[in-house]
Amino acid sequence: MGRSILKSKLAQISVVAVGTAVAGEFKINPFDGDIFRIAMGSSAFLLFLLLMRGLPYCLTGVATGVIVLLFRMMMDAVGDSGLTFLQSITSHFSAMVYYIVFAVLMSLIKSRIDSFHPLVLGGVAALIDLLSNELELLTRLIVLDSATFRLNEWTFLMAIAVLRTYFTTGVYSSISVSQLRITQREQAQRIEQMLGFGSGLYGEVFYLEKSIGTLENVTLSSYELYRSLKAEEMVPLHSRQVLDITQQIHEVKKDSQRILAGLVKLVEREVTGDMPLSGILRFTVKSNAKYAEMLGKQISFRIHITSDYTTDSYIPLLTLLNNLTANAVEAIKGKGSISLDVYEKGDNTLFTVTDSGSGIPKRDLELLFEPGFTTKFNEEGVAATGIGLSHVRDIVHLFGGEITVQPASHTGGAMFQIIVPTAKLRKEE
Repeated sequence: MGRSILKSKLAQISVVAVGTAVAGEFKINPFDGDIFRIAMGSSAFLLFLLLMRGLPYCLTGVATGVIVLLFRMMMDAVGDSGLTFLQSITSHFSAMVYYIVFAVLMSLIKSRIDSFHPLVLGGVAALIDLLSNELELLTRLIVLDSATFRLNEWTFLMAIAVLRTYFTTGVYSSISVSQLRITQREQAQRIEQMLGFGSGLYGEVFYLEKSIGTLENVTLSSYELYRSLKAEEMVPLHSRQVLDITQQIHEVKKDSQRILAGLVKLVEREVTGDMPLSGILRFTVKSNAKYAEMLGKQISFRIHITSDYTTDSYIPLLTLLNNLTANAVEAIKGKGSISLDVYEKGDNTLFTVTDSGSGIPKRDLELLFEPGFTTKFNEEGVAATGIGLSHVRDIVHLFGGEITVQPASHTGGAMFQIIVPTAKLRKEE
């Protein structure tokens, strides 16, 4: 593992060194003549260092400086420049010094790069570029005894440094922003998946808790029946059979409790924090718009919010609204509309889900929230397996609220309304 990491680092350093050497052969001339030229090698090297923060800067600088020196000597040899081997080395030795000094100075700010504002980063990089240029010129002066540039020509050098460093940091900032947006989109998708998972899991946990309660009651009733049969000296075989049934139901209950304990832990781990009501409605619309698209239906969704506050009970609310909105999607034939509204009235918060479907027959209104009632059957006549409106009602009752349904006068469909005490939902600041 350590060897593979070392090989990867060396490969990255090689890419930086070769890329910088090649880029150094490209120069920009903003004005006529060769007096004011900006080599791209420095810009490429700075961009590499900013993007590849895991590299050891000093070692990278030494490697880059050596490769740049060798590359330029090779170009002299290939281009038949007329320089001897020693003249070629002395001519380009100062460039090697520039990259080494630049890398060493960059290593001093490496840990603080992310804390710099882009404008500040550009200014700091420009100062490092200026100091590196000065040392390059000083080296050239010592090695070549050249006085083409004086060490006090700060204006000229600073102009070059500012131009290329701000150009490079601008490119780096653009890349960083793009990466940040990609990360945010991935995080948003992850949050949506967690919300969908959490709301579905909450419904399953609630359903399982209720089933365990039912099993407990059945166990007690079965055991009472066994005691009655035994007391009345009924057929021993029958009483024993009832006892066996009681024990089996008890085992099912214990297994269900173990499953429930695991699910509760999962819910507690995955579901934390809080969410505004507007976010809950937006997520409900987004997930059900995908559901409608999957069913091949053209449904327009509308959200109307007159009261928006933060709640830490967003998972139960998502479970309720997702279920009601999914039912509305299924009730619409082909094309229609669904409206989700939230507003406060007195001490209560009201949620309404209104659709333009075919509506609910009057004969079904009284039975709609009864356990086991459903109007959804597949082609084989098997009933739907969702959490059902009876469980929706029970979840609403946990909040001390009420749920009602009535025909939607302006759409011809149905309107479900959930009324919950605001104090049960609003998170205290």
